[in-house]
This record gives sequence, C-alpha cells and structure tokens, in this order.
Amino acid sequence: MTASRPTPPTADPDWWRSAVVYQIYVRSFADANGDGVGDLEGIRQRLPYLRDLGIDALWLTPFYTSPMVDGGYDVADYRDVDPIFGTLADFDAMVTDAHALGLRIIVDLVPNHTSDRHPWFQAALAAAPGSAERARYLFADGRGERGELPPNDWESIFGGPAWTRVADGQWYLHLFDPSQPDLNWRHPEVRAEFEDILRFWLDRGVDGFRIDVAHGMIKAEGLPDVGFSTMTTGRRQVELLGKGRLPYFDQDEVHDIYRAWRPILDSYPGGRMAVAEAWAETPQRLARYIGPDELHQAFSFDFLDATWSAESFRKVIDTALAEATIVGAPTTWVLSNHDKQRHVTRYGDGPDGLRRARAAALLMFALPGCAYVYQGEELGLPEVLDLPDDVRQDPAFRRTGESRDGCRVPIPWSGDAPPYGFGPAGCAESWLPAPATWAALSVAAQTGVPGSTLELYRRALRIRRAHPALAADAGEVTWQETEPGVLAFSRAAGDVTLTCVVNISGAPVRVGGYGEPLVSSETLTAQDGDRWLPVDTAAWFERR
Repeated sequence: MTASRPTPPTADPDWWRSAVVYQIYVRSFADANGDGVGDLEGIRQRLPYLRDLGIDALWLTPFYTSPMVDGGYDVADYRDVDPIFGTLADFDAMVTDAHALGLRIIVDLVPNHTSDRHPWFQAALAAAPGSAERARYLFADGRGERGELPPNDWESIFGGPAWTRVADGQWYLHLFDPSQPDLNWRHPEVRAEFEDILRFWLDRGVDGFRIDVAHGMIKAEGLPDVGFSTMTTGRRQVELLGKGRLPYFDQDEVHDIYRAWRPILDSYPGGRMAVAEAWAETPQRLARYIGPDELHQAFSFDFLDATWSAESFRKVIDTALAEATIVGAPTTWVLSNHDKQRHVTRYGDGPDGLRRARAAALLMFALPGCAYVYQGEELGLPEVLDLPDDVRQDPAFRRTGESRDGCRVPIPWSGDAPPYGFGPAGCAESWLPAPATWAALSVAAQTGVPGSTLELYRRALRIRRAHPALAADAGEVTWQETEPGVLAFSRAAGDVTLTCVVNISGAPVRVGGYGEPLVSSETLTAQDGDRWLPVDTAAWFERR
C-alpha cells in the first residue's frame, strides 16, 4: 500500500489541537454480522451518525488479532484484524468512508506488552534462559534458595504479583494479566518492530495513534523493589499511579522512544498525531511526553477525576491550562473512557447524575483544546452496576473483584428491548447484556427530541465547530467573578465573546448579564425580569 498512501480529509496539520474525538470500544459499538460482538463493518455503517453528531475523529480500541483475554489489549498480531472484528479489507473500507465524510481515524497501539500467544513470546517459552528469544521480553531468575520467589516485589495493575514462573524456573514480567508479558524496550529489535508497525498503519491511512500505557515501556535498571506491597502493608502499588514514582513507570528513557517515533509521524501528510495514555507523579513530568520532538498530546485525567464542585473543576482547569502554555500543546479533556466508571454514575447516578453529566459536557466543550467523548456519553448512559458475575469478562475482576465491564455494555441504537438494535434486525445477541431500562436512552428514542442528551451534544458540537470564540486560535480562558459554587469563564474572538456558566451551587443563579443564550443543559427560567440558571446546569452565552 505504500505506493499510494491514503490521505486525510484535509491537509490541516493542526486539526488535533481543537478536535472532538469519539472513542469507540469496538466490541460494544455496532454489530454488523449478528454474532453479538461489535465489528469494523458495524462502525462503517454508523459513520453517518458520527458525522451528524459533529465529531472530528474516531479513536478505535484494539481490533488486532488477539485471544481477547483483555478485550484486545493482548495483541498476538499487530498487523492484522481479528476475525471477530472483520478483515484488513473491512478496515480499509472503513477508513475510506470515514475520510470521505470528513472523519479521521485514530487507532490504539499497545506497545508495553504483547499477548502470550504472540509468536515472539511462544518462541521465548520454547527457548532457553539467556537466549535471544527471551531477550525481547523481561525474563529473570527468581529469589530464594531455589529461585522459588519472584525477582522483586512488583505488583500487577490487575492485582497480585507481576511475575509468573515458567517450566524451566525463570519468571517473566507482566504488569497486567499473565497473558500480557511485558516487552524489553531496551532491545533494538523491539524498537525496530514497532517503528515498522507505525508505518504499516500510517500507510493504510491512519491519522493518529493512542499510545496505551505510554509511561510503561522502560523499567528501572536492575528491576529494584518498590519497597512495599499488598502482602506486606495492605496497600496496593497501583495507588501510586499518577501520585508517586514507581520503578516500572515513567522512566526517563521512555522519551527516547517517542523522539524516534515523531519523525515517522511527521513524514506523512495531513498532521498524523499521537496521544499518550500516560500517568506521572507531577504535572511537570507528564508534560515531558508532549512537544515538537515527542508526542502531540497526553490525556489529562485530572478533569475526569474532578469532584462535582466548582473548586475542584477550577483547580483542575487552571492547572491544565498552565501546563498547556508551558509545552505549547493543547489540553485534552476527558469525562469518561473504557477504563473508568461513566460520569453519569460518578456524579450521583439517576436524574442528578444525568443533569450534572450534561452540564459537565458543556463545560468541557467550551474549554480550549481537544475533547474526547466516550461512546454512549452523548446518550447519557449510566454505568451498569448489576451485571451478573458470570458474564463479566474484565481480567481484573478475577484478580481483584473490580470490573470495568459496566462501562463497556453495548450502546443502544433502537427498539424497546435489549440489545436495542446493536446487531442486525431480529438479532438478540450481545456479548454483555444491556439493562431493560435503556429503551428511552437509545439513539432512535432521542433523535429529534428537544432536550434529549443526544440533541444537546449535537447542538453544542455544531456551535463549537462554528463559533469563532471556540476556535483553536480564539482567546484564552478569562474567569469571571461569581458567587460561590458557580464557574463562569469567557473566550473571545474579535468583538465576539462566548461565556460558559456552570451552576454547582445549591440554588438558581442570575445570568442575565452574560448575553444571549446559545445552548443550556437544562431550560433557563425567568424571574423578576431576568434569566436564571438552575442548579447543576451549564449554559453558553454570546455577546457581540
């Protein structure tokens, strides 16, 4: 395919600076063949829906050949499509159609680890300790008199030890599931392999990559102990993620990898980009992943973790915008994703949670930078908290009792009963069951309905795309003085100002002085000849 490289919808190299990116969890978006699992053809069929929603790009979770122990994040072949999702031809057709509709494609890259079914790891198991095959991974001798103890005290993010012993007595590292052995990124063959993988997908027209565990590829020399573990203190090492230093995350050498990747991305037309899923102990260390010689973006998870309070959001926004200024790259805003509880539920569930989630969406879309939308949030979907244990598939559930399956339930498209049009007409299959209460949340049930969450997203994204004060080169955030519990900031372009107001106080607030309303998450009320913003509501106002 290198002879004629597919080109993106436009040649704008900075499209990612203000894009709205829609995350698709491929297994749960749309099922074209009726087997109960979402696939690439299902995505292709739904591309007009995504265009009409008003997003700029799609981020697809892994669709590569995989045993699916961790939903595709255990990759056995990085250059092919798993049969449950389709074929390379299906992928190419989807990219072609997406580009024709003005949509870009970002794919997940999983470089920290492979599947234990990957040919490299199978060769490593068949080879002897110290062999070239094992050098691609992190094998080590155990401690204790007979090597019966793990090489160090490292723990898996999914719970339990991060080491598994093989038949000849050596141990291999897996920071996630035992079926996901960590690669040795100090090995030149590993680095060359992934540089070739990048080119393979760029040649097929991919517009960007989301780098899974971008902070994890390099481990500290000598594999030193953390110094505590769940077994010794009852405190899990993962609790330090994003708060402290771990010898297996955020090592300085990881930046050498991205400095080698950036020229590859820059050699393709149309602004090919990469965004890091990275955790670091300080904002300054996280900012190191971003720059003209490394990656374009890194997710700001602090926004996702903010509590429902004006103080929390103000602190997170100010910090993120200050970091963006330092590195010269836009902030990425995230409310939900495939690893976190949906924000409708985080904000209180039920009507209160939905009101707050709708308000948070308007807050996010008014901020400068790039916004990431997780599939189904435009429908106001809550977390499914009551999935039966026997249908859960998250490998973390078997090790810790914690499960991410509740945010991965297939989204509802139409109809009165599960799985709500997830598959072809008459198909009742879905890999996770949808709640019986989701009929009113389906795409069909909300389309064209004034006040629905779907129409709120559509309207907000139309305004965001067209309004000069929300453009990438528009003015910075200017905070307005407000009463306690209220956030209000303005952005300007020329003589046009847009102000976003979010009421997180306990009472309605007067908003008549901000200009003409453009969109609001709940209906504004009138009293004493003035406009009032209800509790847990956001609105945009324009002044010319």
